[in-house]
Amino acid sequence: MDTTMRAAVAERPGPPEVLRVMDVPLPRLRPGWTSVQVRAFGVNRSELMTRQGHSPGARFPRILGIECVGIVAQSAALRQGTTVAAVMGEMGRAFDGGYAEYALLPDSLLIPLTTTLDWATLGAIPQAYLTALGSLAALAPADGGVLLVRGGSSSVGLAALSLARDHGLRTIATTRNPAKAGLLLARGAGHVVVGQDRLPVRPDYILDLVGASTVAESLRLVAPGGTVCVAGTLGGAWTIPDFEPVAMIPSGTKLTAFHSDDLRGPAGAKALQQIVDGVAEGRYDANLDRVFTLDEIADAHRYMEANQATGKVVVRL
Repeated sequence: MDTTMRAAVAERPGPPEVLRVMDVPLPRLRPGWTSVQVRAFGVNRSELMTRQGHSPGARFPRILGIECVGIVAQSAALRQGTTVAAVMGEMGRAFDGGYAEYALLPDSLLIPLTTTLDWATLGAIPQAYLTALGSLAALAPADGGVLLVRGGSSSVGLAALSLARDHGLRTIATTRNPAKAGLLLARGAGHVVVGQDRLPVRPDYILDLVGASTVAESLRLVAPGGTVCVAGTLGGAWTIPDFEPVAMIPSGTKLTAFHSDDLRGPAGAKALQQIVDGVAEGRYDANLDRVFTLDEIADAHRYMEANQATGKVVVRL
């Protein structure tokens, strides 16, 4: 029986080169945890920030990865061979995450799924779509409003554009890259704003995936009485310096956020199954941009860090 597995280990904070694929001991099963054979995982912006040393509390060396999909290998809670997804819950920060052939994960994080989607496609869905779904719920839109998605070409942004149709929302998406405008329109954006171009209207709702660096601006852009939801860190910052709520939040405007942990495990199970089914039926797009191998994990980080992706970057094992 094998006692080791291959994993991408961040040995210390730093550039993509600190990610080394090596043989490490197989994690040992313990009560309340399940061993998952990882078949694919999405690469996320927060993992880049953890790798760079910006995640509070993360210790190195660490196997990163805040999400994965795969098959139950050993468990007291789930049948062996069950297809599962896992998202967040301090994966890849407080304990080793999905950048490995096997991940030992808390039972409470696992979402059993029934699907015939291939692993790369399935791996593109969980974090992106659950974040988009939860963010739209936090915005609580009324039918017929206008939604602005800042960071529209990200995987979460594209998922939000797909889900916005379910709410009858008209959509505007932003991107800094004019070459991405065509895909945004094809994936559901009613209008695309490139760079510093002016908005055609003041949106009723803003999903800000850029994060801390643009929150103050989003609060100025939203229509009176509108809502801004912050649910991303594409701008590379966790905090808003010198934030003055009374001065920066217009009267009647609402500022909220979505935390991915809110839809982890059983809380997100029904919604994720419906989205996976919707992708299989062609109602939603997985927004899969590019697939890498585990040996190419540093290249995957470089690709994302250079903002080359339009949609989800996935590693297939």
